[in-house]
Amino acid sequence: MLFYDSPNPAPNPRRVRIFAAEKGIELPSKEVSIPQREQKAPEYVAKNSRGQTPILELDDGTVIAESVAIMRYLDALHPDPPLFGTSPVEIAQIEMWCRRVEMILMPPVAQVWVHTHPFTAALPGRNAEWGEANRPRVAEALKFFDRSLADNEYLAGPDFTAADILLLTTVDFAKFIGLDATEGLGSLGEWHRRVSARESAAA
Repeated sequence: MLFYDSPNPAPNPRRVRIFAAEKGIELPSKEVSIPQREQKAPEYVAKNSRGQTPILELDDGTVIAESVAIMRYLDALHPDPPLFGTSPVEIAQIEMWCRRVEMILMPPVAQVWVHTHPFTAALPGRNAEWGEANRPRVAEALKFFDRSLADNEYLAGPDFTAADILLLTTVDFAKFIGLDATEGLGSLGEWHRRVSARESAAA
């Protein structure tokens, strides 16, 4: 298999790298440069019509796109440690928190990024007013996760899971684009320090 990766600050490829590191999986990889728009090259779009990273290409040519789908594939191959849970309740709760990260926090962060950051200045259809309007939505989402972590060591309960990987990469990307991701949020800040100290976070 071959993992088509993009370096930081790209949050979605980083999800897979952290997940693989937690599992002890060594993924053969090929770097795809987003600044050079290699993900939009015809040969890459032929593999992933969305023109985004990451993808995982299997030995038989099958391509798996979308970071969580790749993580689930790797989890099925290497079930230990069980980062998506084992019991029906664990599986459901981890999925719930993964979805909450993707539905509550990621969209407004993405709007600030696309519509206000200098890196994306050349993109067509930018609307700085809309981007700025999403900053309060980011702040409210971060407060939601801060409250959610008040009584839990990790997002979905007592154990580190895929949900923590999604939240970590999103919070770090928010920091990269200049958002005060953990400022004044004690529970979220303590969680962030704890998960950032894991060896996998450097993947």
